[in-house]
Amino acid sequence: MPLIVLCGYPCSGKTQRAEELKVCFERRTDRKVHIVGDAALGVEKNTVYADSQKEKNVRASLKAEVERKVNKDDIVIFDSLNYIKGYRYELFCLIKHTQTPHCLVYCLTSGEISSTWNASRDAAERYNQDIFDALVLRFEAPDSRNRWDSPLFTILKDDALPYEDISDALFKRKAPPPNQSTQSQPLSSVNFLHELDKITQDVLLAIFNSLKTSVPGDLITVPGATEKVELTRPINMAELRKLRRQFISYTKTHPTENSGHISNMFVQYLNKSLH
Repeated sequence: MPLIVLCGYPCSGKTQRAEELKVCFERRTDRKVHIVGDAALGVEKNTVYADSQKEKNVRASLKAEVERKVNKDDIVIFDSLNYIKGYRYELFCLIKHTQTPHCLVYCLTSGEISSTWNASRDAAERYNQDIFDALVLRFEAPDSRNRWDSPLFTILKDDALPYEDISDALFKRKAPPPNQSTQSQPLSSVNFLHELDKITQDVLLAIFNSLKTSVPGDLITVPGATEKVELTRPINMAELRKLRRQFISYTKTHPTENSGHISNMFVQYLNKSLH
């Protein structure tokens, strides 16, 4: 059922808030409450966050665990740093696919306070100061204007937990509708693979021609799509071809009978991957 995503600096009180939420929901509802986080995976934070590949693997494992736990009945609380905007967007896509509401709880503290709390921990639970400083520096604060960060509840260290507001956001609000790129599609027509190959190739050609005069921030129009490609950063054709191959592999197992959807599905896939 609903997903609650916590985020904040290291040692900003996220785990305490996760436990408070779990107790509140278990007392006031008959739903099971699952907490997914670094602790459940036995993450050695100083080893993981010092190595970008290990950190990426842990994030993937945590996301997979969230996906396994999310269902129509239970509440899932995701207790981790969740400090990367693009990762929070991936979680938003996940809940759109599963058709369940979500909200973000931001534990807002200053770097100084979090650093003090970190120093007071047992040595085995403490972040090395250089790792702590790097994570604070890389932290991308949530913004309620972003649909993947909304509804957003910002909690200071001395604030009472806004349980009622969080509960309303989860149980009195409709789940975001899935877009075409996150829906399972019906069986394909006979010439589906030919159309898939041609349409995606046409999209890449249109992007390639636009890249000659485009700069990051531009929106690129492609044939057959009502949505536009968001050019958020520099990109080359090798990366685009790789994304096209990935999209084709995915779409072969989730085909659509309406080839008119392919362009928009591909644009949505590109925008999510390039974000």
